[in-house]
Amino acid sequence: MKAFPFLSLFFFLNFAPKWQTDFDQAKLKAKEEHKYILLSFSGSDWCIPCIRLHKEIFESKPFEDFAESNLELVNADFPRLKKNQLPKDQQKLNEKLADQYNPQGNFPLTLLLTEDGKVVKSWDGYPNVSPDDFTGQLKTLVHANQ
Repeated sequence: MKAFPFLSLFFFLNFAPKWQTDFDQAKLKAKEEHKYILLSFSGSDWCIPCIRLHKEIFESKPFEDFAESNLELVNADFPRLKKNQLPKDQQKLNEKLADQYNPQGNFPLTLLLTEDGKVVKSWDGYPNVSPDDFTGQLKTLVHANQ
């Protein structure tokens, strides 16, 4: 039974919220579970503030704990390097999202949306707050709009 601590650690580490790439699927799930949608427009291989946002805030424990039960997470990525290019169908989905929610092409751009896709709040650029403060803003918005 020496494997038990390892297995429990394995399961614990895999419970981080999953970022989706299909907005329509996220909307369906958000409606089923009465969650909000957090939509992130990022450039994963060129946008330093985008990379920093994901690493420092979206991968933080306070954010992940809150997101797990309150948010559907969607990442619309726009990589530039050829080796990181997304499949054509994913590029089209991301472009469609950008046309609707990010026509100015701002990166990073983070949007909190209702389960119906209506914008509750947007953060243009790196939010320049701690993970606790960002998560606190989300909590306030989600609880105020329920």
